[in-house]
Amino acid sequence: MEKKEKGKNELFNRMVKAGQRTYFISVKEASNQHKYVTLTESKLIEKDKFERHNIMIFQEKIGEFVDALQGACAAAA
Repeated sequence: MEKKEKGKNELFNRMVKAGQRTYFISVKEASNQHKYVTLTESKLIEKDKFERHNIMIFQEKIGEFVDALQGACAAAA
């Protein structure tokens, strides 16, 4: 049987390594069936000690967030 964490169902997860930092992009579904994206940065600060930062983007703002991110990517290219 699949174990659920506090009513959250993970639908997608991708990891991107970048030196001492690792980024996680996840799509989760809350117990009320609303989906949201989490962006997590994990940074090694000492041996076996990590600093983590999370950003949550809720379902109603995902399209706007993606548009902004695509604009930032185009400007950086």
